[in-house]
Amino acid sequence: MATYQPASRRPIANIFRRTAGGATQFCVSRGVHPDAISYASIAAAILAAFCFLRARYSPVWLIVAPLFCYVRLWCNMLDGMVAIASGSANLRGEILNDFPDRVSDVIIFAGVAHSGWMNPFAGYWAAILAVLTAYAGTLAQAVGASRQFGGIMSKPWRMVALHLGAWLTYLLVRLNHSIYIGSLRALDWACLIVILGCIRTIAQRLTRTMRELKAKQGNL
Repeated sequence: MATYQPASRRPIANIFRRTAGGATQFCVSRGVHPDAISYASIAAAILAAFCFLRARYSPVWLIVAPLFCYVRLWCNMLDGMVAIASGSANLRGEILNDFPDRVSDVIIFAGVAHSGWMNPFAGYWAAILAVLTAYAGTLAQAVGASRQFGGIMSKPWRMVALHLGAWLTYLLVRLNHSIYIGSLRALDWACLIVILGCIRTIAQRLTRTMRELKAKQGNL
């Protein structure tokens, strides 16, 4: 029986993938199941959200929170690598590889929304658009096209935007400077960039999907 191969795999930079090489071998040798790593990504997202919530009382937590966002990303990469390396990839894993990502997005942006350093509405709209961006990618696969991962505001870049917004806020606070940049606070700008970037990414993914489906219909 042939080993199952995922229908699609997210393109990951080699420099980032290499950071999980040793961890992948360790997990395979110790029998760590990929599902456990997927659940760990949610735990990292919860810790990130907790740090953002604590930042309401002490801005130093704004330094810590983005680090857990990157742990979340790392776990999101590691689970797939372990599944492939251990030969345990399956259809069920396709769901558990993707659904925790959406849960993590909502948890993290909800934490940011209630950090006290931004308008909560911006945080929740960022969460909504993040989920819709992922949906635009999986919808392509659902209708018979290639899974779409591209766009300027894919999952890693959403975390980078949050990282920059959080650290900039902390820096402005430490310098006793206003956290407002124009009419918005630094984290408001970060979430606005995420929102606008997600809208652009959704449009790009849907356009590519429609183009691919049109090409397939033309070949029938």
